[in-house]
Amino acid sequence: MAELNVQPKKKSSILPWVLLLLAIIAVAWFLTRDKDVDSAANTVVTDTTAVDSISSTPVLNRPDTAEINSRSTANNDWNSVDFNAPVVKYEEITDQNINVQGNTSYGIYSIGESVLFDEGKAELRSNAKANLNQIKSSLLKRYEGSDIRVYGYTDTEGSSETNKDLAARRANAVKDWLQTNGIDASRISVNAVGEARPAASNATEQGRQQNRRVEIVARGNGTT
Repeated sequence: MAELNVQPKKKSSILPWVLLLLAIIAVAWFLTRDKDVDSAANTVVTDTTAVDSISSTPVLNRPDTAEINSRSTANNDWNSVDFNAPVVKYEEITDQNINVQGNTSYGIYSIGESVLFDEGKAELRSNAKANLNQIKSSLLKRYEGSDIRVYGYTDTEGSSETNKDLAARRANAVKDWLQTNGIDASRISVNAVGEARPAASNATEQGRQQNRRVEIVARGNGTT
């Protein structure tokens, strides 16, 4: 009887297929990753451009910022005015009722209450206009375009609230006159000091009279 030579079937290996599948997955992952990175990079660039545009545009399109800051600083600088500055002589000021102090940075024009107002009143006397005219002419000559502040003072008679109110009304009366007579209103501000910062003792009538005054301060671009 013939002998049968039967060989067992070889099992097919799945290892190559597993490796192929892993290779496909790896390639797909790398392709997807690169796409995400490129997308993220584009997003970052776009956002950066937007931020740069937002941050730079206001700086270029807000020319008034420096001016606003300058005016704010200027308002604070009124505190640096020395009201004990030396007396100066301006040739255009010939009225002995007007006292001038200052330096090349500012001028302080001081005039007594009795020259400008009746006692306890805030309406300018008719003969006060000649005094104010001299001050106005000096302001236009020496401080053209400069800031001006009108300070109102009183003595200590009466309540501090009443004195503050009277000082404010008198200072505003002078401001209104200057504005009506050629000084730009936007340049003028008012400070109602009242009974604070006396020029003399309030114990005597003479001292109280010196304390009842108006001071007009012009600052910047002054000429001697």
